[in-house]
Amino acid sequence: MARFDRLAVYDAMLGQGLVPLFHHDDPTAACDAAAALARGGARLLEFTNRGDGAILVFREIASFLAQHHPDTILGAGSIEDDATAALFLAHGANFVVGPSFSAEVARLCNRRKLPYLPGCGTVSEIAEAETLGVEIVKLFPAATYGPAFVKAVRGPRPWTRIMPTGGVTLAEDDLRAWFDAGVACVGIGGELVSAARLARGELDAIERDAAEALARIARVRGAV
Repeated sequence: MARFDRLAVYDAMLGQGLVPLFHHDDPTAACDAAAALARGGARLLEFTNRGDGAILVFREIASFLAQHHPDTILGAGSIEDDATAALFLAHGANFVVGPSFSAEVARLCNRRKLPYLPGCGTVSEIAEAETLGVEIVKLFPAATYGPAFVKAVRGPRPWTRIMPTGGVTLAEDDLRAWFDAGVACVGIGGELVSAARLARGELDAIERDAAEALARIARVRGAV
């Protein structure tokens, strides 16, 4: 069951501007990564649903965070249907992210009053998602579209909130380009957490990079 309601999740997303995401098959390594991100100051974490055992690892992360980092908000990513969404929600997901848009998932999350961030690549898809209660859409893969797409969409639709994921880097110039274009937050995966970094035991580096990413986002948004 979710520990955070929709408003708390959106507040963290909009406040920090960062949603780190990763997947790992080993529960211990996954919990280590989650802890490193939390120590770096990240309030949110998206664990992506890749592989048959993903829900088992997700369950371990949810339990670990509730005990050791209770302020960290855990969500489930790569969710494409309502049955899978319901499974992750039952095991503690506080938000759901998808590579594409599903009306059924939107309705399910609305009933549970939890955020759903679907992947949308056209204005029509964005409008349809917003009609079903979506507050923030995921732009994926972000590298294909670029900041210019966000700026163009938000020109006639300034109420649209977008989270680019897939190609967003830790470089301050890149982050500045996205936030100057008007994104609500960014999703960053492999540059923060990867299987290779975990295999090398780079937990301190993950923690440091998470903290630096948050600091850079604050700078480019003019928060400091």
